[in-house]
Amino acid sequence: MGSRYTTETGIYMSSFAAMVFISGLVTVGVSMMALLISLAVMLQSCENRNSGVLQTYKDIDLYGYCKNYALHAELNSLDIDFFPATCKDVAIKYINEGQYMRDLNITVSIAEDFFSRVRPLNDSREIVLMDADDFFASENLHSHLLMRWIDKDAFHDSSRVKNVFAMKLYLKLQAGGWPLILISRKPEKLRDDAIEHLASVGCSGWSSLIMRTDSETQMDSQKHFSRQRTALQNEGFRIIATISSQMDAVRGPCLEERIFKLPTPMFSYKMEDNVESTNL
Repeated sequence: MGSRYTTETGIYMSSFAAMVFISGLVTVGVSMMALLISLAVMLQSCENRNSGVLQTYKDIDLYGYCKNYALHAELNSLDIDFFPATCKDVAIKYINEGQYMRDLNITVSIAEDFFSRVRPLNDSREIVLMDADDFFASENLHSHLLMRWIDKDAFHDSSRVKNVFAMKLYLKLQAGGWPLILISRKPEKLRDDAIEHLASVGCSGWSSLIMRTDSETQMDSQKHFSRQRTALQNEGFRIIATISSQMDAVRGPCLEERIFKLPTPMFSYKMEDNVESTNL
């Protein structure tokens, strides 16, 4: 009938050894799972970090894009409708996040550095020409157009900030003994109100205040400034510098040694459209 016994291959393992072996497998499995989770978290973190960097580059590109639009609009006296809608948030951040204030501070510092190295002569013929309208609030300057596009508070804040820095530079020049002549786009009939306002903000001691005559009321602002500069030079004055936040005051033929253009918010308006306003 043959033998009932057969020989089988295998490994003998006690119950304790089997338990250790299985525990090792479980440990390896848990370790691999933990490793996979850690890698997934690291990859997600890296992706988020790179996303932030990419977003930063996008913000920088958009800022440069909008700044170029703003410069073009300012050079050509274009109004707010010229700006792309994508620049709205950039324009608000430019004011609210302090970049506009920093730009003003840099420009004023450059002007102060220049005037720290030059001194006025004793003949009182060397003068500094300043834009008087930089000392006035801007609520009435086509604000109804701006409010369709930019936050009202941001607009008013930018106006106040500009007034503060213009006044800071004015007082610095006055302390340095420079004769200051102010020129405004406002009509002559508002002279008394203008003088009262200038005194109320601490702007006093200027040598002269030039305003539009009746015949100049409808004149282009740039032509008005150029004509007044020429008249002053014909009278024997030497204009050392012109200071203004508006392009119309610093463009055109002139013999000034320096021009200091105060920065403006990242939008523009046509200043000459408001010369008839009676509000200061």
